[in-house]
Amino acid sequence: MKILTETFTTKHNTAPFSQIKLEDYQAAFEENIAKARAEVDAITNNPETPTFENTIEALDFSGEALDRLSSIFFNLNSAETSDAMQKIAQDVSPLLTAFSNDIALNEELFKRVKAVYEQRDSLKLSPEQATLLDKKFKSFSRNGALLSNDKKSRLREIDTELAKLKLTYGENVLAETNNYQLHINDELQLKGLPEGTIEAAASLAKSKNLEGWVFTLDYPSYIPFVTYADNRELRKELAIANGKKAFQSNEFDNQEITLRIAKLRFERANLLGYKTHSDFVLEERMAQTPEKVKSFLNDLLAKAKPAAQKEFAQLTAFAKELDGIDQLEKWDGAYYSEKLKQKLFDFDDEKLKPYFKLENVLNGAFTVAEKLFGITFKEVFDIEKYHEDVQTFEVLDFEGKLVAIFYADFFPRKGKRNGAWMTSFKPQYIKDGVNERPHVSIVCNFTPPTDSKPSLLTFNEVTTLFHEFGHALHGMLANTTYPSLSGTSVYWDFVELPSQVMENWCYEPEALAIFAKHYETGEIIPQEFVNKIKESASFLEGMATLRQLSFGILDMAFHSNNPNTITDVKAFEKTAFEGTNLYPDVEENCMSVSFSHIFQGGYSSGYYSYKWAEVLDADAFAYFQEKGIFNKEVATKFKENVLSKGGTELPMKLYKRFRGQEPKPEALLKRAGLI
Repeated sequence: MKILTETFTTKHNTAPFSQIKLEDYQAAFEENIAKARAEVDAITNNPETPTFENTIEALDFSGEALDRLSSIFFNLNSAETSDAMQKIAQDVSPLLTAFSNDIALNEELFKRVKAVYEQRDSLKLSPEQATLLDKKFKSFSRNGALLSNDKKSRLREIDTELAKLKLTYGENVLAETNNYQLHINDELQLKGLPEGTIEAAASLAKSKNLEGWVFTLDYPSYIPFVTYADNRELRKELAIANGKKAFQSNEFDNQEITLRIAKLRFERANLLGYKTHSDFVLEERMAQTPEKVKSFLNDLLAKAKPAAQKEFAQLTAFAKELDGIDQLEKWDGAYYSEKLKQKLFDFDDEKLKPYFKLENVLNGAFTVAEKLFGITFKEVFDIEKYHEDVQTFEVLDFEGKLVAIFYADFFPRKGKRNGAWMTSFKPQYIKDGVNERPHVSIVCNFTPPTDSKPSLLTFNEVTTLFHEFGHALHGMLANTTYPSLSGTSVYWDFVELPSQVMENWCYEPEALAIFAKHYETGEIIPQEFVNKIKESASFLEGMATLRQLSFGILDMAFHSNNPNTITDVKAFEKTAFEGTNLYPDVEENCMSVSFSHIFQGGYSSGYYSYKWAEVLDADAFAYFQEKGIFNKEVATKFKENVLSKGGTELPMKLYKRFRGQEPKPEALLKRAGLI
């Protein structure tokens, strides 16, 4: 346990994964909470007059050991979990919630914070200090510091229950993902599937001591199957299995949990004096109000829907002509889209994959970062990792000084949740004159290498890697004083800008020439393929936009209204989707119960931010295109005003300093081919 309660003596103070034992966590959490509590008590009971330094700053630097332990534990609980680990998560979550509530509801501490806040105008604070003070004051007022005692204790109950419910929600989705497999013995049923997908399914079957081929709901298995399998019945089976995760009236059913989370969030917002959960959340976002979010979503919907309906009619006509299908169903979408794309552009993802060997793409991302921001990546083997698949890198500036430690974890495995994300094991901050550098990680679920082939990525996986790498750059290039304002600690509808802007380089011939090389011949991707990638970038963009908007609308439906009137999750979802539906509804499927982004992650009332950030990123990249995609001046402005600044100032201020103007939605609509 000692290892988790003391400063690490490892190289660069990295996490000593091999020395951590599961049974050490619980006691380490208890000890580190006690330590953090003592630090907060010392601030609260300080006899001196409250100042910015002895109260606000001291608070931000308190609980360092606990934060470090939490990031290690919860990162591993997402990337390398087990039943035992999930049990610990269920046990320690209430302790952490109780501790953060003890701080938020500590009247004496709040008095000190309030005393500093009330004299803010005379304190001569830097913009970063002013932001920290505002944030600390709001962390109390928005978490119940101004409530009466009986309301405070109700708030504690709500927060404790929510912490447990969100964990259970995620565990149920993971269990349902792991519990399903499609086992095929007849080779004819594999018709249409790419060779690499078949090989991966055979090796998965072998690992389970089965004959034939096994397909699962993990993305690298699921997506190629519904995209390429000619067997419509099997596509249907897999798609329905995916859509009914946690909606099967079994022990992993999330219907009640979903409703309970929505209702508790609403009650919590009401307690704090807000009309709905969305009103509470959006006060601390660029968008500010539910009305503004709804009008943003509806405005885009009005522009995208005619294009989407036209595309859907085109896809329907194509499926009828090709296979005599009268009604397109959800399990037909990816399949016929891919076929139509091949017909229109005469290319498919499988033709591209040989040019996107994972190692080359990763090195390509590194080279793009080097050209733009002057940093280099050096793989090292003397830093511990939590799984043999993980790669570790030292990130250095042009003088050879350490910028960050970077972990990359790319392949699916049991115990790793689906999807892709960036996280950090240690934040950046400046303390006692030392600029502590961050330890950043990206976690993905890409197609693994097989006996005969390296890991070859689909173009979608290439953009996913660049997306997460953009988040990682936001973490790695952070240069702020306070840990709570560092890196990706920004308004939620601003956090996707660095990630989404990086995806743009995947479409540029100048960037593709760096990393899109055939894994066997070394030949650079042919120009005609590059042209087709660019042409097809806005292929069926109306339908894709409609799908994104539908998720944002569902999120707002749950959170910007009173959920106490909802009795049936599926019926409620169906109504929310009415204005965005293209395909017929599938009765046995329900998205809300596995919509982890909003019911387990931090995206409640925030799903719109993907589209919001797309407006920012299209506008930002238009600036790069104007001056040259590797233009040092623009890159430096982006680094200095966005990437390094974290949440130290209001996002729109930072954006305008970089761009010289507010973002224009036209850039997005133009890029998407919608105008």
